[in-house]
Amino acid sequence: MDYQAILEAIRDEITPHLHKGKVADYIPALASVPKGKFAMTITLESGEQFSVGEHAERFSIQSISKVFTFTLALGHYGRRLYKRVGVEPSGNPFNSLVQLEYEHGIPRNPFINAGAIAVTDALVSYYKDEYRALEAILDFIRQISGEAGITFDHEVANSEMEHGDRNLALARLMKSFGNFDNEVLSTVKTYFKHCAVTMSTDELSRAMLYLAFGGIDPVSGRKFATPSQAKRINAVMLTCGHYDASGEFAYHVGLPAKSGVGGGIVAVVPGRLSLAVWSPALNKHGNSYAGTLALEKFTTKTGLSIF
Repeated sequence: MDYQAILEAIRDEITPHLHKGKVADYIPALASVPKGKFAMTITLESGEQFSVGEHAERFSIQSISKVFTFTLALGHYGRRLYKRVGVEPSGNPFNSLVQLEYEHGIPRNPFINAGAIAVTDALVSYYKDEYRALEAILDFIRQISGEAGITFDHEVANSEMEHGDRNLALARLMKSFGNFDNEVLSTVKTYFKHCAVTMSTDELSRAMLYLAFGGIDPVSGRKFATPSQAKRINAVMLTCGHYDASGEFAYHVGLPAKSGVGGGIVAVVPGRLSLAVWSPALNKHGNSYAGTLALEKFTTKTGLSIF
């Protein structure tokens, strides 16, 4: 299959759509990112990559980091993690307080904000403090991507903290129900920092390769998750990776995937490849408008869907 030609065709077809949608201006540090940017990268089992657009430019991965923290926490806690966070689609906005109250402080899944904050709290407990937890998260991302220089953007993290009242409220609500072990402010700061990690589509696509091959990176041979864990992470990505638009994404694209409000989306074709796309303008659900369209075109042109 000529992946390079397919990516170039997709780029040409989605170019008229790059300015549709709205950048995530509720995080001021992200509001200045130009709408017209686009990048897309495919990584094969061999590690060979095919890319178009600004594929080497790093951007804020935001909620894509939740895939990595979920993997890390699942490796440490196994099934015990599910006592603190579920695996059901939310059907509500990613920062809903109402649902969390109704369900007694147990977040629906690890990809909505409350769930990811609970996972971060679990990692802070495991590593004994927030600094070790953040370093472990960054180290894990560096290992799976093969890029030692990956870190987070302090400006974005600080911007999120300054406008993070709802996320702090989610954490305090969980604490009131006994589903939070550490100090709220420092743990939420750690959450914002891993959401503020910056990566390119080249790096993100490479980083997701382990989930396309049963938890094992086929290039290095390193095991980052068990086959059972990889299966479950992919399942939660398919059903919960796009918040209240997850069903629509599964219907149109048909791949396990995770989006971020920085405009990135990662996806895997189990047993074949991993891919990442970036276009900053978002649709009404907070997912990349052109990125979603690009992935739909990819599965249509290649026939590479899980359905």
